[in-house]
Amino acid sequence: MRTLLSKMPLGVWAMVTWMLGLSAWGQDLQLQIVPVVNGQTLRLNEPLAHVDAAKVTRLDCLLSGLALQREDGTWLESKDWFAYVSAALGRQTAKVSGMPAGEYKGIRFRIGVDEATNKSDPNGYAPTHALNPQVNGLHWGWQGGYIFMALEGRFSKDGKENGFSYHIANAPQLMTVEVPVAFRGGRPLTVVLEFDVQRALAGIDFAKDGTSTHSRAGDALAAKLKANIEKAFRVRSMHYDVYQTPAFATKPAPLPAGTHALTPAMTQRFPQVQLPSDNPLTQEGVALGRQLFHDARLSVNQTQSCASCHDQARAFADARRFSLGAQQQMGKRNAMPLFNLAWQPSFFWDGRAATLREQVLMPIQDVHEMNETLPKVIAKLSADPECTQAFAKAFGSAEITPERVAKALEQFLLTLVSQESRFDRAARKVAELSESEKRGLQLFVTEFDPKRGLRGADCFHCHGGTLFTSQPFASNGLELAEDDLGRMAVTKNAADRGKFKTPSLRNVSLTAPYMHDGRFNTLEEVVEHYSSGVRRSATLDPNLAKHPEAGIQLTTQEKADLVAFLKTLTDESFTGAAATAAR
Repeated sequence: MRTLLSKMPLGVWAMVTWMLGLSAWGQDLQLQIVPVVNGQTLRLNEPLAHVDAAKVTRLDCLLSGLALQREDGTWLESKDWFAYVSAALGRQTAKVSGMPAGEYKGIRFRIGVDEATNKSDPNGYAPTHALNPQVNGLHWGWQGGYIFMALEGRFSKDGKENGFSYHIANAPQLMTVEVPVAFRGGRPLTVVLEFDVQRALAGIDFAKDGTSTHSRAGDALAAKLKANIEKAFRVRSMHYDVYQTPAFATKPAPLPAGTHALTPAMTQRFPQVQLPSDNPLTQEGVALGRQLFHDARLSVNQTQSCASCHDQARAFADARRFSLGAQQQMGKRNAMPLFNLAWQPSFFWDGRAATLREQVLMPIQDVHEMNETLPKVIAKLSADPECTQAFAKAFGSAEITPERVAKALEQFLLTLVSQESRFDRAARKVAELSESEKRGLQLFVTEFDPKRGLRGADCFHCHGGTLFTSQPFASNGLELAEDDLGRMAVTKNAADRGKFKTPSLRNVSLTAPYMHDGRFNTLEEVVEHYSSGVRRSATLDPNLAKHPEAGIQLTTQEKADLVAFLKTLTDESFTGAAATAAR
């Protein structure tokens, strides 16, 4: 990004770096390890398609010695790199910073630690270090050293429950995993590896080979497991970005029986996200939510679905100024696009819904939209055996309730993450902006303050950060009717009169018409409004009120450059068939 914007003044570069968080992740390599069974993410305590119906109850391991293979075959190994991975704790990722630029063709790492580390004092490691015994629970003691991998579980034999405890450890069992994968360094990168649990247990007969190993000298079972484990890894995917592990307000509820966890791909360039603890995302729940989003039975006459007013090709917005309801009722607001909803603190132009789960049921019951009652929706869905089966897959039972409808829609909508525009790729050094687009970016992040030699468009105050929206509500100088109260209709506070939700500018080239009432048809009209059309009011945002009465008066070239930059925020991958972001 620095090379792309090399002509920018230092202060502007600092602002861009702050906006994007570039300094924190520019050369990070994130290694993600996903245990799988039959291609699906491993679920602890559920039977494998394996001899004696084995169930894995624990899968923990220590990693060390990450190395990258250069094109000439030599290896670049990181020093003092260790990681702890645990299926039960959801610890799947390991990271290394400062990855050098260059072309690479493979990744190598060890499962376990070298002899010197294995015999060293474990109590000197920091409280959060992977080798701290309180973190990993994999240290045997002074004489035993570390367990490299703990693979434990239960199995049935002759009607009896039995257990197995495979602890791979000690120098002869130090495992080396090498996977071929071509990539370029010097930019953020995530490599997702699958660990095939069935491959790790291939050829193991509990009765013949035994149910435990402590990796003593001459332990044939440990040697067999070592050989299996080293060959059980394969590359699932590679992305030039790094992703965050979602946080929860409280401990997440257990997944419904038979469901499979879905982890949304949410870049670390975005603020840390917090997902609902009582509605864990699953493949089945998201699939049901997508089905309901397109189901016209949610409307009074079965003619309208959520997708009727939220077109995926337009970033889930509506091309009409005001959407029409199921009975051709005229709406009151322009339909907002649907993406990056996990970061929104409230919903609708006036913020009247505090949560996404609350929001999704409102259009169903709104007389201007779907105009249906929730009991009738439930009755229609419950009469469909395929629908009840889908609810059973998602929630563990076939019961259909308004809460489950809301939860399923919430799960689907939370996966609509837009983060892969050309601007994002340029920031990660895998694309480049044109000169006009660079000038537009400079205008976007620069104050308008001619007295101090700054001539910018001042956009970042309201549309800053990687989400391109940095405050919840604002009055942006539109000429409004007396009864157009905006946020004040919810808060009853006169200071909120004429304030509306500040939308993200991501995908803005797709979401016309613009503003809460769809009054502008083009980006050029929007830019002209901020250049010369802002109207004064008692609640006008201070970042606009500070400008001259005549506006900032952008030149024709500046307007064109600004529009050019805004078009780089379009995420073409988001508008395709696979809008759901999962990893």
